[in-house]
Amino acid sequence: MKRNSWSDYQKQIADDKYYYARSCIRQNFFPGSEKAMLDMLRNDLGRDIFDDPLHTSCTGIGYHSDIVPLETIMTVVARQFALMHEAGYEHFISSCITSFGVYTEVLATWAEFPETEERTREYLYKATGRELHKPASLAHTSDVVFHHRGEIAAKARFRLVNAQTGEPLRVVEHIGCHYAKIFPKSGIGGSEFPYVLAGMVEAWGGECVDYPERRHCCGFGFRNYLVQANRGYSIANSHKKLESMAPYKPDFIVANCPGCAMFLDKWQYAIAEMEGTTYGQNGRGIPVLTYEEMAGLVLGYDPWELGMQMHQVDVEPLLDKMGVAYDPAAKYLGRNGKYIGKPDSAVVNCSAQDTIYDMKR
Repeated sequence: MKRNSWSDYQKQIADDKYYYARSCIRQNFFPGSEKAMLDMLRNDLGRDIFDDPLHTSCTGIGYHSDIVPLETIMTVVARQFALMHEAGYEHFISSCITSFGVYTEVLATWAEFPETEERTREYLYKATGRELHKPASLAHTSDVVFHHRGEIAAKARFRLVNAQTGEPLRVVEHIGCHYAKIFPKSGIGGSEFPYVLAGMVEAWGGECVDYPERRHCCGFGFRNYLVQANRGYSIANSHKKLESMAPYKPDFIVANCPGCAMFLDKWQYAIAEMEGTTYGQNGRGIPVLTYEEMAGLVLGYDPWELGMQMHQVDVEPLLDKMGVAYDPAAKYLGRNGKYIGKPDSAVVNCSAQDTIYDMKR
């Protein structure tokens, strides 16, 4: 008998008219991803998405680091929802996984403890003069891209396929803990079988790689990284995942959490420098993409317009496999054509004799 439990892990995702809440940190890590999200929704899919300059950080990092009290973060969240209502929207979408977890937690708390919601309403009105209006739906932006994956596939200029062999690219999909593990039923597929990224990969021609540590945390954890003495725990988690996936020879990693994407990318540089070890093919690292970057490449966006020059692991081997054209000379040029500089080193052509290629040369 077919199990019915899978239906518990589906969610209704609005098709249009989104209120967009940016992330406070991923604009620094991957600055092109949020712009790509807006461009895709508006220009390629013809959807209404509002990028509100009035919204603020959700203060999730401060909350999870025990700096921001629960009452404060609930009032901040209430203000975000009030801004959404004032702008004429009711479908709230969050760019950040931690924010998504925070918004989900706050809504669940209000549902369980109505008196807490009333107290938050009072705090919001006293602080800002605004009224709380809860969203009709809450989704993470990866949910929205997943929802539109078929439409993106129909408009694709490139597929997640090796252009020379016609074989599907082998993709590691990594799901942020705050998306799937805090409130499993708020994410597509739950914590055991999350499908939000796998669905995109399969719709666009790729093949998901299964490996022993597929659901292991990347190790970010705010207390792990914010406290310098704890960073060894963070890199050890990423190390465990990378060691586990390497034998399966993935072509790239895609993540839906800004912290996960950043750490899986930049810890590869750290491990290469510390141990002389790389995990990709031909002595290179494994490129790490955000889901917006992955969708952008499929739709034919310029990789440097997507901000992929900000990655520690070079993406050119992946672009070559997909047959994506790019200008190597434009990689480190700003919007005005001015040279912006490049990193001292990146994870490329690592070997026992030459672990890190010195890009100063």
